[in-house]
Amino acid sequence: MKLTILGGGGFRVPLVYGALLGDRAEGRVTRVVLHDLDARRLSAVTRVLAEQAAGVPDAPEVTATTDLDEALTDADFVFSAIRVGGLEGRAHDERVALAEGVLGQETVGAGGIAYGLRTVPVAVDIARRVARLSPDAWVINFTNPAGLVTEAMSRHLGDRVIGICDSPVGLGRRIARALGVADPREAFIDYVGLNHLGWVRGLRVDGRDELPRLLADPDLLGSFEEGKLFGADWLRSLGAIPNEYLHYYYFNREAVRACQRAEKTRGAFLRDQQARFYEQVEDPGVPALDLWNRTRAEREATYMAENRETAGAGERDEDDLSGGYEKVALALMRAIARDERTTLILNVRNQGTLSVLDTDAVIEVPCLVDANGAHPVTVDPLPGHATGLVCAVKAVEREVLAAAESGSRTTAVKAFALHPLVDSVHVARRLVDGYTAVHPSLAYLT
Repeated sequence: MKLTILGGGGFRVPLVYGALLGDRAEGRVTRVVLHDLDARRLSAVTRVLAEQAAGVPDAPEVTATTDLDEALTDADFVFSAIRVGGLEGRAHDERVALAEGVLGQETVGAGGIAYGLRTVPVAVDIARRVARLSPDAWVINFTNPAGLVTEAMSRHLGDRVIGICDSPVGLGRRIARALGVADPREAFIDYVGLNHLGWVRGLRVDGRDELPRLLADPDLLGSFEEGKLFGADWLRSLGAIPNEYLHYYYFNREAVRACQRAEKTRGAFLRDQQARFYEQVEDPGVPALDLWNRTRAEREATYMAENRETAGAGERDEDDLSGGYEKVALALMRAIARDERTTLILNVRNQGTLSVLDTDAVIEVPCLVDANGAHPVTVDPLPGHATGLVCAVKAVEREVLAAAESGSRTTAVKAFALHPLVDSVHVARRLVDGYTAVHPSLAYLT
């Protein structure tokens, strides 16, 4: 099978390739095509992958290209992990928002909207090309904002595009570990919401919901990251465990202040860190894989550092530094290619799963996956406190899609103004002015 990775020069591509190296079954990926607009980054990542594959029999063949149509033609799976504007663009997103006193995070609030406005036109072009060049391909989207981008692509690819995220997987794993579940894979995670806006409402093992036991025990709640981030009292009030990104909503003022006080924004930190990596890996005397591993360890250890500082949560646990999205991607590909039925938390079209949203709205819920794709599992209605937030953010996503399609600056202002974390129409207008001034790719907004 041919797997095309868009954003193939990206720093986390070796995670995906490493997962493929451990897959020895029939019907596996035998060819990987990396596509990126930056030939220098492609060369660097290709070198890391070559060191990963050393000594591995029948490792998937790797080729690289800057030609998008060549990469997409005859693909069986397309993994999309692009970053329009690069990490410099992310740093701009953060700075413009923080200057207005609002959050600039890449998927939440003003930063997420700006990133979406840049990314949706590119993602739509990719979807149209896939439909033309590889109509039987399955697209696995990891490009952020993952739910919004998946919904944009689904308008052209239907259910053949599926969004993935490692946050729900990591959250479920941490809850299971806190509860002493021997094998987290045997637990069913009752998770519902949008990407980076979801809640675990139950964790069933052998038919028994173990979440009430967790919520009743302050020591257990304080033993894992979300318990430290949100606090036992707040989690008991919710009766659920929120995705870590909800810290930006529930503790917004504190999160914004922490970001403003930080020496560098997250995007600026990653921009500088990765610039060093790509420069150093060009030296043929430097072991590329070792350099990549050390750089990744630093990246993972500093993830959401400001939020943990605000909550007094301390350093990340060692067990949480191993990532996970590559495992979700591989499990999804296996289930479809081999009809190995499994249950995964994915971003898919609603199809009546949540009555408060329309059929085509992309949501993040457990899905049964087989050769015919991902099918959302029936879930209970959202609790009242979650319904308002999910509906409000989905309405913002729809305005972003409308602005990207029409090029309307007025609609873009509306998207910012309606977001729960942007508190003023005047601020929304200044945000659009600020983002169009620093992002040439937003020149289409008129």
